[in-house]
Amino acid sequence: MEWIDGRLLRHLLDEEKKLPPERAVRLTIQICKALDYIHSQGVVHRDLKPENIMVDSQDRIKLIDFGIASNARARRLTFGRLTRTMGTADYISPEQIKSNRSDARSDIYALGVVLYEMLTGQLPFQGSNPLAVMNDRLLNDPIPPREVRPEISPQLQEIIYRALERKPENRYPSARGFASDLENPASVGISERPELRAWKRRRTVRPKTVMFYAVMAMIPIVILILLLITARGH
Repeated sequence: MEWIDGRLLRHLLDEEKKLPPERAVRLTIQICKALDYIHSQGVVHRDLKPENIMVDSQDRIKLIDFGIASNARARRLTFGRLTRTMGTADYISPEQIKSNRSDARSDIYALGVVLYEMLTGQLPFQGSNPLAVMNDRLLNDPIPPREVRPEISPQLQEIIYRALERKPENRYPSARGFASDLENPASVGISERPELRAWKRRRTVRPKTVMFYAVMAMIPIVILILLLITARGH
């Protein structure tokens, strides 16, 4: 395996809490370019988070841990432990929670969460446990980044919102488009978003509803395990 001389983005955030906007944008552009490459090869990472991003002394990045990556055309989900059923609860996209097909736009959503965290020092969705975090993501809007850190430009806030669109079809269709807006913020139009007003209204749903999504998502892996057990019995 390649030796990477650097440290995890998680360690960097643990030390600095939040990064200067220029640095956060610079790192995100590099991550976009890495995602653009793997997506062009038909691979979706599906567990993008600061723990899976290495940063070297020149602020160059490497993506690591493709343990639950999938073919972009595949419909089956791959599972690890509870908090990694389809990714990690803090970064997982809404469509993955619902056990719908994940594609490149799921990685774009996760990167939007990472950018939000790098800029504000906090996650856009909160909860006391993984199911509560996923529930918050399905129902509520994050605190606008400029409410947390006023020096974030309106254009950069709009870019974050485009990456965090709940519906995949409303997000950036590609990591290249995400990077292009980060590189050319002056060309980004500012939308009058309802999220800028509605974020204070917090809705909740019974935990059983989110648990239902989790159970439905686990059905394919249960079937696979049963098939493997049956095959070994013969």
